[in-house]
Amino acid sequence: MSPGARIYNLFPLLVGSVEDWKEHLPRVAAMEFDWVFLNPFHYPGFSGSLYAVKDYYRLHPMFQGASQAPADELLRDFLDRAEEHGLRVMMDLVINHTAKDSVLVEEHPEWFAREEDGSIRSPRAVDPDDPSNVTVWGDLAEIDYDNPEVREEVVGYWCELVRHYAALGFHGFRCDAAYQVPAEVWAAVISAAREVDPGARFFAETLGCTLEQVAALSAAGFDYLFNSSKWWDFREGWLLEQYESFRRIAPSVSFPESHDTERVGAEANETVARLRYLFAAFFSTGVMMPVGYEFGFCRRLDVVRTRPEDWEEPQYDISDFIRETNRMKSECALLNQEGPQEMISGRDSPVTVLLRRSESGGGVAVGLVNHDPWSAHSFPAVRIVQAAGTYGLSEITPYSEHSPLRGDVHLNPQEMRVFYAEGG
Repeated sequence: MSPGARIYNLFPLLVGSVEDWKEHLPRVAAMEFDWVFLNPFHYPGFSGSLYAVKDYYRLHPMFQGASQAPADELLRDFLDRAEEHGLRVMMDLVINHTAKDSVLVEEHPEWFAREEDGSIRSPRAVDPDDPSNVTVWGDLAEIDYDNPEVREEVVGYWCELVRHYAALGFHGFRCDAAYQVPAEVWAAVISAAREVDPGARFFAETLGCTLEQVAALSAAGFDYLFNSSKWWDFREGWLLEQYESFRRIAPSVSFPESHDTERVGAEANETVARLRYLFAAFFSTGVMMPVGYEFGFCRRLDVVRTRPEDWEEPQYDISDFIRETNRMKSECALLNQEGPQEMISGRDSPVTVLLRRSESGGGVAVGLVNHDPWSAHSFPAVRIVQAAGTYGLSEITPYSEHSPLRGDVHLNPQEMRVFYAEGG
């Protein structure tokens, strides 16, 4: 079984030019990540947003830097350097929209959705709790996938785009707003990339959509989905319902924060940062964190305004803990697949206990989280053994002595501990 993706998001606006990206590779590899994810690096439209792409084949001026080399040459050199460090690189693939002043709007205006007055339509989102609250991204132009007269041309363009970047050496694609693009379009794009790189991996960004919208992507052939574990309170049942639904389609990726969220470092302390990363690594097949998480950075990443000058002085450095957590995950086969998972603690318990099993009977893993910020708590070992069906559990928490489970499990405030048994 292939290992689950351990992804480091190298947010390019915070890091600088392509040459600057290279400087981070040794420490990313030292933390035992195996993927680097880059947000869009293309030339942006008038708003300057990374996600408002003007030209998919030119570099953002900041990322070009002082180099006079062609974009492809710079990127290929970075990709080669990443592979020397044992890292595969994933790029963002934005095909639901372009910038309103994009090259494609100029060259192919017929590819874009229109308002009743004939103007180009911008993507929008409606708050499900308040339908009157509609967010419109005015700098973006929405691709029209409902027009059968142009759809084949549009899809052909995206297929050629992924062939190009796969040939450069990108092994993965994070598919922005995946649920906004028809599954059959994604299937064609995925197939095109795999003509060049049969091992290319596709990660569907599915945050904020319904289970029905995710289910509609089942025929696309995605390798991963992104789950919503970051927002779980360790009590309610919705996350396990999502997990069960998602795993029938593809394994998922957890994250303690992303470029779209507030920083954990701005809201909590080092203890919580450790807990949240360990939980993300335990909960699902894949795990991801953005640059700066290891240092407790506080400033939220911004797809327009962030600059290298926003690099912060570390509040703390949990790089070693991240390394040990990633090592724990890579060495435990069960944590690299998506079998059945259940909560064996009560809803009102201060200790949440998750039990993960392999579909093939290849072991059992138990994660215990004390989500009480003030008090230590214990959980009875007998309940864990009864639920797991084995006495063979041993601790695999980072820095633990890998001792067998004996007696009640004690947890300090906001601490997580992980146990594993083979063949349970």
